[in-house]
Amino acid sequence: MKIEEVKELINLINESDLALFEFKTDDCYLKMDKSTTRSSEIKEVVTAASPVPVANITSSETTIVNKEETTISAPALEGYIVKSPIVGTFYMSPSPDKASYVEVGKRVKQGDTLCIIEAMKLMNEIESEVSGEVLEILVENESMVEFGQPLFRIRRD
Repeated sequence: MKIEEVKELINLINESDLALFEFKTDDCYLKMDKSTTRSSEIKEVVTAASPVPVANITSSETTIVNKEETTISAPALEGYIVKSPIVGTFYMSPSPDKASYVEVGKRVKQGDTLCIIEAMKLMNEIESEVSGEVLEILVENESMVEFGQPLFRIRRD
């Protein structure tokens, strides 16, 4: 199973009302638990023939286990995660010949425009909900984004 397929599956389950989900194939095992007894934290466990890097997943803990039972734990992403409020095409600038709204390392204020998401021919400006420094841009320009997909990671002031 490719990492993109794993991410897509995780996004689909996150958007559903399921509290517990398990998926198993010959080379992969994925378990997601969104029960309220864990403060709505999400845990993913991925088992593969060789460890697959899992990036840009905003869970409290991500554990990758290979067939030899070697465990690699990645800490949760720090900072405020700006998520997509809609499904559409992600644009970093108002037009192709203009500069990007933000770049990694740039300081933003609450209400500053971070990007545009085009949905049904409408351009929707996505504004920062917090003030701080942009630590990471989690999607590529002109890519499709899903509802709830992480877009930016911002360190709050």
